[in-house]
Amino acid sequence: MWTATGPAHRDPNVFRWLLAYGLSCVANSAYFLALGWTANEIAGPAQVGWVVAAGAAPRALLMLVGGVIADHFGPRLVVIVSDAVRCAVILAFAAGLVLTSPTLWLLFAVAVLFGVVDAFFMPSVGALPALITRQDQLVRLQGMRGMTMRLGNVAGPPFAGLATGLGGPTAVFGTVGVLLALSLLLLVFVRTLPVHGVEEKNKQWRSGLWRDLTDGITYARSRPLIGAVLVAIALVEIATVGPLNVGFLLLADDRGWGISGVGWIIGAFGVGAGASGLLLTWWVNLPRPGAVYCGTMIAGSLGIGCFAWVGTLPVAVLAGAVTGVLLGLNGALALAFVQSATEPAMLGRIMSLGTLVGLGLAPFTIPVFGTAAAVTGTASVFLLCSVLGLVGSGIVLTSSAIRRAELAAPRGDDTRADIAT
Repeated sequence: MWTATGPAHRDPNVFRWLLAYGLSCVANSAYFLALGWTANEIAGPAQVGWVVAAGAAPRALLMLVGGVIADHFGPRLVVIVSDAVRCAVILAFAAGLVLTSPTLWLLFAVAVLFGVVDAFFMPSVGALPALITRQDQLVRLQGMRGMTMRLGNVAGPPFAGLATGLGGPTAVFGTVGVLLALSLLLLVFVRTLPVHGVEEKNKQWRSGLWRDLTDGITYARSRPLIGAVLVAIALVEIATVGPLNVGFLLLADDRGWGISGVGWIIGAFGVGAGASGLLLTWWVNLPRPGAVYCGTMIAGSLGIGCFAWVGTLPVAVLAGAVTGVLLGLNGALALAFVQSATEPAMLGRIMSLGTLVGLGLAPFTIPVFGTAAAVTGTASVFLLCSVLGLVGSGIVLTSSAIRRAELAAPRGDDTRADIAT
């Protein structure tokens, strides 16, 4: 029987998961870039959005179902099977491109299949951190996860560009398939902590898919800390996705900073968020983590609003870096709180709720942000996003469970039996 005995940043099992997760992030970002580029080459820019949406829609619609499946069969099994299917879909597509040219309908089919499988992969891979390390190491592991995710997302696009330049769509999709295969191989060797009582509870909950779905929502609502943090995560995601995807572009255009200015601001934000992960890797014993969580949400929300008044590029870059650090810390603490407070038997469903917001709902606010900016001005929309973040801050501040939240100290061999009962 395997148990976690050391800190997360020195655990080979954790590093296997991190490397698998990082390879998956590189593959995902390269895949989406290659998918959009190929669609543009075949049918022009008008079809790019439809192809991407064809994959996003089933992922959003089936995300909660993926959480139920993860809880019923275990996150480790579901993540391995779903990653294997993703790998098979991409490699089969790459092999098909050797024999024929890509068509728009073939891209639609691949996008839909990948999106469906992603709906099962995402909740499972998100639930694994709580099952591969002790509770007192969750903040450290979430910091490492955030840093790995950002490195993977940054590395994916140039990787895809290089592969495309060398061999076209066949090369880039083949490379994505190989990365997913390597990720799958590592996931096979990842071990999870033994958890008592989970199988019995999941057997009791197998009373129909709809009942299992509603059980997850009911569970989140009945736990003050989990429910409040999930709502706060949703508001922060909505408050940041618009500025990151559209807002900084419009701001740079208004101020005359050009496309290079956009790159500097977004790059600084990413570096700051990555630095927060590095900070949490080495400083795991945060004093009063609940208060730190509330404080970083307030400060990060104010950081978004400050872009309404920024007049020079260096100040905007500095603000981006500081805001990235604050929101990076906030996001890692949010996931650590949710996972440490969730019974292992419910991890898949709870993580699917959080993932649904980031990948399913928040992106739909991007066109709303752009339209509002065109009507009221860029500065006013940054202020509106700041207010949304502050509303989330108000929610967590009114929750005594969050203000007093502490992450568990080590208790010898952590088998999670005390959580599952």
